[in-house]
Amino acid sequence: MTTPVSLSPAQAAARLAEFTVIDVRAPGEYATGHVPGALNIPLDRLDEALPALKSASARGALLVVCASGTRSTRACDVLAAADIEAATLGGGTSAWETAGHGLERPEGARTVWPMERQVRLAAGSLVVAGLLAGLRYPAARWLSAGVGSGLVFSAVTNTCGMAAALSRLPHNRAPRSAADLRTTLDALQG
Repeated sequence: MTTPVSLSPAQAAARLAEFTVIDVRAPGEYATGHVPGALNIPLDRLDEALPALKSASARGALLVVCASGTRSTRACDVLAAADIEAATLGGGTSAWETAGHGLERPEGARTVWPMERQVRLAAGSLVVAGLLAGLRYPAARWLSAGVGSGLVFSAVTNTCGMAAALSRLPHNRAPRSAADLRTTLDALQG
């Protein structure tokens, strides 16, 4: 498997009309602002979207986007394994916006922290809670050890179980007015 092509925000912006843009962030993150024209297919639902993505890639190039580039690179690996070519936006929507390119934001959308920040808060809080509880109940230190082990596993495998769990929380879900995955897949089949 090859490393996916990574485009800078300037390169992607210059060719944006050529791409079908797929945003693999959680629906709540997507709803707070995304690359113009991007369709939302959360990373944890990418496998069920493969036939539609194969169809879309036959009509033109795919550009995969997330917040920082980590999840979109992982998504490109999944797509490559299914023989679907795709490029990733280096630095994600953060770099896109920093470079001065606008994001589409649905009217009334709320701001949700990026998933990486949510994971850091949750992991850090659990480690501190385990250490503090460990002052009274020594066995509670195992909570900190478990979180630390999970972070090591996450780094080695480039996956994150905590992010998968956090993405299911209500504040990370799209508003009811947002298109569901079925509507997105139908649009890709177009």
